Amino acid sequence: MPTPHELEGLRVVAHPLRLKLLSLLTAESLSAAEAARMLGESQANVSYHLRRLAQAGLVHLVEEARVRGGVAKRYRHDPSSGEALASGDADGHRALMSALSSELVQRSGRYEPGEPIVFTDAEVLLPAQAWQRVRDLGRELGRLLHDEAVAAGTPGAVRVAATVALFPVAPALAAPATEAPPPSDPGAE
Repeated sequence: MPTPHELEGLRVVAHPLRLKLLSLLTAESLSAAEAARMLGESQANVSYHLRRLAQAGLVHLVEEARVRGGVAKRYRHDPSSGEALASGDADGHRALMSALSSELVQRSGRYEPGEPIVFTDAEVLLPAQAWQRVRDLGRELGRLLHDEAVAAGTPGAVRVAATVALFPVAPALAAPATEAPPPSDPGAE
């Protein structure tokens, strides 16, 4: 049974602004004020969402800097932290997938016309060994994206969007197999 921390964690991630913050804080550490300017959001709103992400263990305080008589707390996202949130909570999973799909639709509006798209979509049956390999490759892709991410304004950098969600589908919830249409009779028109 999932712990309250796991349930809360999934729901914390299932928010469009928090997904944007996780992406932004992958390449560099930022304060709430810096992230708010980059995202066009209020500092108070970003600060609230950063606190929620920190409580869930998805971002970590990496630096405190003196700014105009105050202290700017800079946070960074640890991409491996997300797997700690995995649980069997169906509602949390659906909320996360809904947030991911909304973010994908929003990002697709910024697609660079004429540029290639790498795309796949599948709901298939795999042998257990192949499923393990697919999960490992998904983790590797995530690590590569996060490890190679550079700060905004880096010359020559290409802004990319990636959304990958790999999960097993319960047999009772799997889409029913479609029946092949009956063969057509060419003379029956």
